[in-house]
Amino acid sequence: MQTEERLEKIEEVLDELKALSPDIPIIVEGESDVSALRELGVQGKIIQINRGQSLFNFCEEIARNHKEVVILTDWDRKGGHLCRLLSEDLKANDVKFNIKIRAKLAGYCKKDTKDVEGLTGCVRRLKSQIVNE
Repeated sequence: MQTEERLEKIEEVLDELKALSPDIPIIVEGESDVSALRELGVQGKIIQINRGQSLFNFCEEIARNHKEVVILTDWDRKGGHLCRLLSEDLKANDVKFNIKIRAKLAGYCKKDTKDVEGLTGCVRRLKSQIVNE
């Protein structure tokens, strides 16, 4: 896939995320992930996983306040494991979850970054490469 096409695909996925975010919260791993999404224009509710409580308790809290979420953990091994655990616990609490956005971003960004916080740099680099071609 060419640089321009990859950037276009990444921006399409980010637009999809922006469209969902006013109504459906996004779950991320850390503060830098929140910052990266804000920098990319995501305005909705972004929930950082609270490391002070068990994952199941975190998911129970999510279930009390939301019927659906987007899981956007990193696409490295740890992030994949965390995504699976979140999916299981959210499902046990009858919360719908979207992991398609995570999968798409992982596919388009894998060469450039393995995490959410690296998305801004990835987009910047791709834009720069296109300008310099």
